[in-house]
Amino acid sequence: MSDWNWHSAWPAPAKLNLFLHVVGRRADGYHLLQTVFRFIDRADTLRFAPRDDDQIVLATPIPGVPADTDLTVRAARLLQQASGCRQGATIHLDKQLPMGGGLGGGSADAATVLLALNHLWQTNLDRTALEKIGLGLGADVPVFVHGRNTFAEGVGEAFTDVELPPASYLVLHPEVHVPTAAIFGATDLKRDSAAISPADWQPGQGHNDLEPVACARFPAVAEHLAWLKSHAPQAMMTGSGACVFAGFARRSEAEAVLARCPPGMRAWIADGLAEHPLAKIR
Repeated sequence: MSDWNWHSAWPAPAKLNLFLHVVGRRADGYHLLQTVFRFIDRADTLRFAPRDDDQIVLATPIPGVPADTDLTVRAARLLQQASGCRQGATIHLDKQLPMGGGLGGGSADAATVLLALNHLWQTNLDRTALEKIGLGLGADVPVFVHGRNTFAEGVGEAFTDVELPPASYLVLHPEVHVPTAAIFGATDLKRDSAAISPADWQPGQGHNDLEPVACARFPAVAEHLAWLKSHAPQAMMTGSGACVFAGFARRSEAEAVLARCPPGMRAWIADGLAEHPLAKIR
């Protein structure tokens, strides 16, 4: 993949959880999950510029997020520490994915930083090493480093790759920010779904255990989901919300439902990807 270089625009695609079951909880409080991650062709974009020093500078800070806590900066610094690299970089982030939307935007950005700078700095860490760094940044980061549509288990670090049929997804974005910690910390969250074997899972199987909690606490999520279910019964929430989605075998079917969306409802269509665009980079 020598065509990826310092002048490239590096994609950080969103994910959808095609189901999400909470099957238990560890003694340390971490939840044990089962889910299928699917990448879609809606993405943030990052660009990188080399520096003459070893500093990591985010040229496009997100309002209200200090640079030292931004996942992109933290990812770059952790890569420096893990590899002993003394190079720096200026990061430019074109943020298109909503925060608190359940699409994995922050995790996707962090993973793309790890993949891009590992390549640009020639630090030569393998995917497994990068996934371990990613897990220290958040439970969803490793899957974006892994780069394959996959059945994930544990706290998000055990993968069984899956082949998924082509699909188009209509995504509705309620204008609320759903904090993941609040959903997982809810006393009424179902935490005892029966575990299933990755080999037994089929597309369309399963539900999202976080959905009832998010709908109860954020009426806008419930309203958007109810509207979408009335047109596409297979609709569900992704991640811990706020976005809800429905998958369709043909894009024209998604477009037909999109055309019925009430005025002011934020909605868009994305196609499923066979793999992450950076799946083969070294």
